[in-house]
Amino acid sequence: MKKDILQTDMLQHIVLDLQQMKTFCERPLVIEKAKGICLWDVNGKRYIDGLSGIYVVNIGHGNEYVLEAMRRQMEKVNFAPPLHAVADISVRYAARLAELTPGDLNTIKLLSGGSEATEAAMKFARQYHKQNRNPRKYKVISCYKSFHGATLGAMSASGLGGPRRSVFEPLLTGFEHVMPPTCYRCVYEKTYPECNSFCARILEEVIKNEGPESVAAFIIEPIGNTGGIVSPPDGYLPVVREICTRYDVLLIFDEMITGFGRTGEWFAAQTFKTTPDILCMGKGMGGGYVPLAGVAISDRLYFGAFWGEEEQDIHFAHGHTFGANPICAAAGLACLDVIERDKLIENGRRIGDYLRHRLTKEVGALGILGDIRGAGCLLGVEFVRDPATKEPFKRQFGKRVQRRLIEKGLILRCDPDWIAFAPPLITTETEAEEIVGIFLEAVREELAQGEHACSLSGTTTAP
Repeated sequence: MKKDILQTDMLQHIVLDLQQMKTFCERPLVIEKAKGICLWDVNGKRYIDGLSGIYVVNIGHGNEYVLEAMRRQMEKVNFAPPLHAVADISVRYAARLAELTPGDLNTIKLLSGGSEATEAAMKFARQYHKQNRNPRKYKVISCYKSFHGATLGAMSASGLGGPRRSVFEPLLTGFEHVMPPTCYRCVYEKTYPECNSFCARILEEVIKNEGPESVAAFIIEPIGNTGGIVSPPDGYLPVVREICTRYDVLLIFDEMITGFGRTGEWFAAQTFKTTPDILCMGKGMGGGYVPLAGVAISDRLYFGAFWGEEEQDIHFAHGHTFGANPICAAAGLACLDVIERDKLIENGRRIGDYLRHRLTKEVGALGILGDIRGAGCLLGVEFVRDPATKEPFKRQFGKRVQRRLIEKGLILRCDPDWIAFAPPLITTETEAEEIVGIFLEAVREELAQGEHACSLSGTTTAP
């Protein structure tokens, strides 16, 4: 054991995301190295990264091609003065991205994190309307249960409940929410396709009631993560697109998770055949090698309202110190090369189909499968106590499974009622089989000792 790292007094000097550090210090997980789809802690224990870090490591850990591209760029220029110049590699990277983004999303603002990107998109929407003679358009609509970032503006747009939101209230004004397209548990008690995308048409009612003259944008994750890998039904996003166009509301896609091959295309906008006005990107964009994010903007918007003479003072009034960083651009460009060269989008689709098939069959046989959602190599499994009634477990089943998974060396996104699978796009079928095997073993063990086993034996469990 590397006691110099694992001593509690040393760990107390760092704060990690969204967890009680006192608890973490008692049973820390400290990673020392990584390669491919695996991580090793400081004690040498191996873990399969079934979540790509956090939907980030699309091309796997330790890719030498990317590392070498970063080394070469470090020897040339590692930082360009952002108020005066831009590195050549950043220009080439933006041009390459413009070849991959759908429609006329050809203008790229390079940033260093997801919250920066969603904040930039919403600020752009407000400035656009002011410069397009609609100065009263400032409100942003988003979905409940969504997450668009941790900064104050991005959190105001997010639709999460609970302490991740409440401890920072009051949040910013000018943010409204609608229900997400959660077909499995439709809050409107309707059934697709008979509903005729009712939840999408509710957006129109909200825009009309808020006043179209006051609504600047609608921001949405094409597949919602924090709500349980919420996948929209066919037709939902095209209807949303039509509504936004009708009322001059900018449509913003938050593709932090769904971009760069995760859903089986370069972007979920292509998967769902809907082009937004602004596309936010990050996470898999830098593959975990560098902090990298960006915003792709419609040429119609950018050149229509922001491109002009110096004295007009209509440039996008927004910037970040590490935006368009040359080392980040070099890593991002190399990640694109790897995805294309190794046909990782196609492989991700194939592995996603394999996981979906196995999970549908195996979890279904256990009698606790509620729903499997997602696209490509992004899947969410919802557990229920009774599939017929959709009754959830009365305790945090997913979190209990997570403890067993960590012990067995598998990292997944585990919420109380659902678990997400998003392994790197380099995953082989053999590795996917190992992921499924460990997962099913953990689920079966929890069922044998948990609430479900008690209900099958005729006994009751306290809620």
